Amino acid sequence: MRNPVGSHVFVGKGLVAGALRTAEEIGAEALQVFVGNPRGWAPSAGKVEVDRAFRDGCERRGLRSFVHTPYLVNLGSPTPATYERSVATVAHNLARATRMGAEGVVVHTGSCVDGESVDRAFRQVREGLLPVLDRLDDDAPWLLLEPTAGQGRSLCGGVDDLERYLDALDRHPRVGICLDTCHVFAAGAPLDVPGGATATLDRLLEVAGPGRLRLVHANDSKDSRGSLRDRHERIGEGHIGEAAFLELFAHPATDGVPFVAETPDSGQLAGPCLPLLKKLRDR
Repeated sequence: MRNPVGSHVFVGKGLVAGALRTAEEIGAEALQVFVGNPRGWAPSAGKVEVDRAFRDGCERRGLRSFVHTPYLVNLGSPTPATYERSVATVAHNLARATRMGAEGVVVHTGSCVDGESVDRAFRQVREGLLPVLDRLDDDAPWLLLEPTAGQGRSLCGGVDDLERYLDALDRHPRVGICLDTCHVFAAGAPLDVPGGATATLDRLLEVAGPGRLRLVHANDSKDSRGSLRDRHERIGEGHIGEAAFLELFAHPATDGVPFVAETPDSGQLAGPCLPLLKKLRDR
């Protein structure tokens, strides 16, 4: 399938009884989950047998799965405790994702505090992540960098900023990209005009090279282009509009790339997002 469509889903009763069952009920072809508290540091060890059952269940159903790291992760933080916990959390999520058979682990690219050195922040990113990446096997999950909406002292607030981030990691072969449409739009990408989404992906290919884009977070935006505000909206009901997603589906850079929604109701049975994404994909 050229573009499996799915949603972020809540774990609830567990990876199998909760997340996997929900994904099946809503007709998802791909799913994304948190493997712990998205707003906390405490790692969730999980159960080996449950993680493996999740992996096997996804394989049987042809579901492609992804893990999202907690929101607190910030590899550019000047606070030592936050930085150290961020590195440990990324490593832990990669280990869980490996056991679960997930394709990738999404991590927000982070920021530095006002007045702090951007150079220092990128040194931290390099020193923290490269040892983690070098321990990964060739078939391990990808670490997927997700640019932010550009708010604050963001280290990567758009496609162009990915160049320095990738260079800081020596363009490691296990580093990919998760493109969040709401984020890049809020950071200034012209997804709301004809040809804008195509131009954005063209630029992504120039900056990152082929094969780095591994996941699209398919979200419309409650706010206008360049707002620097990360507020997701249902597709077609925000400032981006449906036409941008038609362009994204058609672009060669997205061939084989899953589209996972993080919009209101996208992970619910009655949510309109997945049927609309499938309709746009088919067009």
